[in-house]
Amino acid sequence: MKYLSEYRNAAEVQKHLEMLRKTVTRPWTIMETCGGQTHGLVKNGILEMLPEEITMVHGPGCPVCVTPLELIDKAVHLAQNKDVILCSFGDMLRVPGSKKSLLQAKAEGADVRILYSPLEALNIAKENPDKEVVFFAVGFETTAPANALSVYQAKKSGISNYSILVSHVLVPPAMEAILNDKDNRIQGFLAAGHVLTIMGFDEYYPIIEKYKVPVVVTGFEPLDLVQGILMVVRQLEKGEYKLENQYSRVVQESGNKQALEVIKQVFEVSNRAWRGIGEIPYSGYKLRDEYVDYDAEIKFSIDIDKVNENEICIAGDVLKGIKKPYQCPAFGKQCNPENPLGAPMVSSEGACAAYYHYTTF
Repeated sequence: MKYLSEYRNAAEVQKHLEMLRKTVTRPWTIMETCGGQTHGLVKNGILEMLPEEITMVHGPGCPVCVTPLELIDKAVHLAQNKDVILCSFGDMLRVPGSKKSLLQAKAEGADVRILYSPLEALNIAKENPDKEVVFFAVGFETTAPANALSVYQAKKSGISNYSILVSHVLVPPAMEAILNDKDNRIQGFLAAGHVLTIMGFDEYYPIIEKYKVPVVVTGFEPLDLVQGILMVVRQLEKGEYKLENQYSRVVQESGNKQALEVIKQVFEVSNRAWRGIGEIPYSGYKLRDEYVDYDAEIKFSIDIDKVNENEICIAGDVLKGIKKPYQCPAFGKQCNPENPLGAPMVSSEGACAAYYHYTTF
């Protein structure tokens, strides 16, 4: 099947659901690692159509949701500097910091601009030599190549008024942290197709072998997800654990070599704090020493203390798959898309937002 509409074919989805019902013989708990997958499952009603033996758990696969509170505060701090143009993807603007969001800072007069690419921010820096331009570089491995390329081009072109506020996180270390958690109940994973489009398979094989868990790479359409779940369950029922690629129409085992090269040239792996989870070793990127002049935290000597999350919000448990969004006492009450307490209610990929918009809980 080559076309998008075929992956939304209701008859094919039902056919695979019936195959799934005939395959499963005992309870299994599976985590989808991407917020896009979560929305696909919730929006299309797939969770209600799955056999009762299968429990889907929503992982920390939303980069906006796991960006630490203090990093939002740092972005707001930069935006309030009259000499700075703060650029960001749109979904970061409404994420609450400890005192305000970037959207609120913009409403108060800060020069905050919504962009689709960091290369746009680089052009803004060229056009505004009297301003410092900072791009809020948030994302998993998927957005890392473009952010790395913007820094590479800035250095190559001698553009000194450009920098990035780095908040890049990596999926495999998060999977390990979840599997090592004392409350872990995950027995298999749906891996995010767009991440592996960049990274390839190499980092997943050691996890599969160490923890004896099947991993299936999937896309985001209804049939992608149901096929992926079926492939995971077939492995679990047979006692197998290996990597399978349901998303072969897009993902190749070797990933994108050009993207990997520019990531390696500009970034290096580092420890990284995840909102609601804490610090995970070797779970993010930072700029290499030769590109440190383009690190906004260092360039502007930002020193902001870590702050505590709202006590009511259980975003951390939601991100780790311990609880569902509707189990939060604030869900749909004190916390909603118009007044979010935590990032999973803000982001278009957040599990709380998905449940709020598409379920009756």
